[in-house]
Amino acid sequence: MRKFLPLSDIPSLLQRYASGELSPTQIVETIHADIQHDPDHIWISTLSLESLRGYARKVEAQDMTSLPLYGVPFAIKDNIDLANIPTTAACPAFAYTPSRSATVVQKLIDAGAIPIGKTNLDQFATGLNGTRSPYGACRNAFNPEYISGGSSSGSAVAVAKGQVCFSLGTDTAGSGRIPAAFNNLIGYKPTKGWFSAQGMVPACRSLDTVSVFTHTAADAVHILAICAAYDTADSYSREREAHGFDFGTAPHFHFGIPRPQQLKFFGNRDSERLFNDAVARMQALGGKTVTIDFEPFLEAARLLYEGPWVAERYAAIQSFFELHSDQIIAPVHEIIATGKQRSAADAFNGIYQLRRIKQQADQIWTQVDCLLTPTAGTIYPIYAMQQDPIGLNTNLGYYTNFMNLLDYAAVAVPAGFQSDGLPFGITLAAPAHQDEPLLHLAHRLQQVYSLSLGATGIAMPRNIPFPAASRSGQVRIAVCGAHLSGLPLNEQLTSRHGRLVISTTTSPDYRLYALPGESPQRPGLVRVNKNEQGVAIEVEIWELPARELGSFVANIPAPLGIGTITLANGKTVQGFLCERYAIDNATDISHFSGWRNYLAAPAKRLEAL
Repeated sequence: MRKFLPLSDIPSLLQRYASGELSPTQIVETIHADIQHDPDHIWISTLSLESLRGYARKVEAQDMTSLPLYGVPFAIKDNIDLANIPTTAACPAFAYTPSRSATVVQKLIDAGAIPIGKTNLDQFATGLNGTRSPYGACRNAFNPEYISGGSSSGSAVAVAKGQVCFSLGTDTAGSGRIPAAFNNLIGYKPTKGWFSAQGMVPACRSLDTVSVFTHTAADAVHILAICAAYDTADSYSREREAHGFDFGTAPHFHFGIPRPQQLKFFGNRDSERLFNDAVARMQALGGKTVTIDFEPFLEAARLLYEGPWVAERYAAIQSFFELHSDQIIAPVHEIIATGKQRSAADAFNGIYQLRRIKQQADQIWTQVDCLLTPTAGTIYPIYAMQQDPIGLNTNLGYYTNFMNLLDYAAVAVPAGFQSDGLPFGITLAAPAHQDEPLLHLAHRLQQVYSLSLGATGIAMPRNIPFPAASRSGQVRIAVCGAHLSGLPLNEQLTSRHGRLVISTTTSPDYRLYALPGESPQRPGLVRVNKNEQGVAIEVEIWELPARELGSFVANIPAPLGIGTITLANGKTVQGFLCERYAIDNATDISHFSGWRNYLAAPAKRLEAL
């Protein structure tokens, strides 16, 4: 019954629909038949065949071009609501049947996606291993003797097995990233609040976010464009902000890695080798490695289970816990029960401590654009995890537990395979609202790995366009004098977080003058008239946050100003121009073709003598 399976990326399926090779009805019929046999404990509940056909017929009745996810099957972690299907959070006694779907689920359905069913998870989303469920330990897609990762275990394995094209998980401590690493997937953990949490059973309400599992970063972008929106029904929802410098597409960027003594692989030499390989691949993409002190991140991570935030897990299911604690499986019960022992004073002291830690951790963003770590230091067999469920689970969260506490966005990226064939993954992280640069960089890494590891069966697009609503919050400005790199006024750009984009020239219809007075001396760039002869003048294009532009422009003295400059490639950019009246007493230095050559000319003449 796997005629049309396994599924891979979204564009491949849409192409098969467009060609007439298959239809949504055929896909859901094939999936339904395939998942009836579920030895890996992926599913808690699935839709009936008639319900799936109903979704498919509704999609088929519409124009394919009107639905960005036309007939694309997806899975839903069973702590996220799907209308008229029980939500269990992997606890049968807790189950309820919602009358409406979670906001993100409804957005996907409205876009043409077809929900196949609800997937297995670590009970109440408490765990990173996938074995804490009365519905069975969800098994790894590559080796069933190993853990799948949790808590979003079933959601990841459903994608890895090709039963759906993408799935929804949740991520509080790493639940959207650990299963991605263990099953060779992209695990996208959005900035908190970008995806509505309405209709999601909370684990830690102040930290939770819906997450996405896909085969490619491009598919994650596709889901982001559909799901991310402010939702008044979610008190933790937030508007998307400008992402700033797009390090994901930049030819040069800085990435941080922990100090060697702070990297832990828990005896797994394959993981260590593969992480070092990932560092080399980042360098090959233009990244410069910066070794950082990882201790503030580790200190924040310890707060999640050793600090008062465990009380938030208790608060999430307090009434149920008090009445039905015997229905909660042992490791989960042990963790949540400790929350009862925390006081309000503990909570406030924890908030103060986190505030201090975050100030320290955020200092790294003055040195680096993103952080690179293993997603997990190692992976464990199911039997080992069941023998030491707390200790080994703690090891799994070493690189993940701090992320939402510190309000960072993250993307888990496949990064090769161990010698035993099990996948290894890395995580890219950055401050909130920098999701798009992270996904751009994840896409570039996937392209590199795809080329080195051979054909994956998934077409990797060359670039991934973001929707029109995407904005960087950056402005570009052309400089041609003392603001050039290494010259006296360049600090006015770098102190405002400016970054050099490219060195180029203007179109060949400008002249450059050295203005009298001022120290350092100022350039006068003037565009010539049609009957005048001009030259191409060297300029640097700098990018800086739009919020910094006002203070930068305020420092510009007359006769200089900001105007539109045409570059050699025909594109235009804002930059320094000079009013024509000022050139009457200025020295024409156009024959030097640039300010650096002009400054170097006297020294060269002295050398010749």
